[in-house]
Amino acid sequence: MTEACAGAAAQPPPTKAAHCAERARPYVLAATILASAMAFIDGSVVIVALPIMQQEFGAGMAQLQWILTGYTLMMGSLVLTGGALGDRFGRRRMFDLGVVIFAVTSVACALAPNTETLIAARAAQGVGSALLTPGSLAIISASFPRELRGRAFGTWAGAAAITTAAGPLIGGWMIDNFSWRAIFYINVPLSLAVLAISWRHIPESRDLQAAARLDGWGAALAVLGLGLMTYGLIAVGEQGFAALQSGGLLLAGLAVLAVFLAVEAKRSNAMMPLHLFRSADFSGANGLTLFLYFALGGALFLLPFNLIQVQGYSATEAGAAFLPFALLIGLLSRASGTLVERFGTRRLLTLGPLIAGAGYALLALPGQDGSYWTTFFPAMVLMGLGMAACVSPLTTTVMNAVEDRHAGLASGINNAAARVASLLAVAIVGAVAVILFEPALQADLSALALPPDIEAGLLGRAGELAGLSPPAGLSSAEGAAVEAAVHGAFLQAFRVSMLAIAGMALLAALVAHLTISPRAG
Repeated sequence: MTEACAGAAAQPPPTKAAHCAERARPYVLAATILASAMAFIDGSVVIVALPIMQQEFGAGMAQLQWILTGYTLMMGSLVLTGGALGDRFGRRRMFDLGVVIFAVTSVACALAPNTETLIAARAAQGVGSALLTPGSLAIISASFPRELRGRAFGTWAGAAAITTAAGPLIGGWMIDNFSWRAIFYINVPLSLAVLAISWRHIPESRDLQAAARLDGWGAALAVLGLGLMTYGLIAVGEQGFAALQSGGLLLAGLAVLAVFLAVEAKRSNAMMPLHLFRSADFSGANGLTLFLYFALGGALFLLPFNLIQVQGYSATEAGAAFLPFALLIGLLSRASGTLVERFGTRRLLTLGPLIAGAGYALLALPGQDGSYWTTFFPAMVLMGLGMAACVSPLTTTVMNAVEDRHAGLASGINNAAARVASLLAVAIVGAVAVILFEPALQADLSALALPPDIEAGLLGRAGELAGLSPPAGLSSAEGAAVEAAVHGAFLQAFRVSMLAIAGMALLAALVAHLTISPRAG
């Protein structure tokens, strides 16, 4: 038995272990922060690495999308099951198992010889994340009294952001000086540290009233439905919305998700109990999450291609460009957790997306010149301020809108909403960017009077977006003109995408204002 709850665990209440001794709480926060940082570092560094992976593997946009969405598909689909497993079999046990899976599959990612293997390893990595991510917040919820959770969640969000703020910079430096493969090895020492703390200090907790049987049908339908939707959306970028394959996949995905909801409504052990959504605060917070994290996921997916392939940043410089965003979340999230106690969550959750939306709109302004400080820095500051205002209040609203015994499920549902939003964002924003890029490129290439076969070959590779390189056999002047046309067409697609993303942030603010009670949390 750990020192944390040695006295309290003898006769646990019906829902979970008693709140732990004050001396154990810093260890609980340390382990959950490190585990979350591991997942956050991985996500941010992989985004920076995508342009380099594209160059090494000669990958098209669809393959790059799958490197991201393979992870988020499994994470978003199974995080509800991960939360339920923690409630049923022990939150620390499932948390530790997730950390082990994440570490092992990170090594598999580092050793991947091709994009297909990398995509498979990333999907397996998502399974580990689906266990450890809901476990982090559920462990905090089980270990801290309700009146201390706002600050605890704020500390978790802030410290996790601070520990990962240097992730893109360090990862970019590793990419520039070693290889993109080195970024996955970061997870090994972090995993060992988390496991050492967990085994020594984190108490076990579970829902003793949880159903004996898990919702296997729900998990399978979620994976299948979201997988078909993702496949269809990525196919849209290659074939267009009118193509039979992409349209059929989208319809099939929607049909499976409809069946998923019907099944969940009837099952007593549903992985996503629909009765939780009777709470307006819970429903509103998850609706806000969908729009807010769609905007964030779409912006962070496209931005590295602009920075590295159009603006000419190195991977290190591209990673450093994200520092203001991450540092502001880290420094201010605890303060926003404190403000929840004074102002409630609705004001913060309305203002935050508005500020972040202004940042996304600013990303549409830069061309191919100008200092970072006058182009991308202001946008990063607004994005960081907006998200910092949201992270802790959003988490507090979700966790306090349900009974304590549903802590794992509540965390799982909200994490699923965030991951599904990012999953859809990468698929949709990538597809829209390709759709916008190709006609813009065609117009620019037509003005160059290139040989028809050269022009057709370039348009046939439009899925590479800004990574599209001039073919061999062109003169230096023609090559430079093609490169300028590619960059110009990408910037057109990028700007429209960023303005649409800003609109999604505005929708998030509207949802918060209309659905969340003034004193929620």
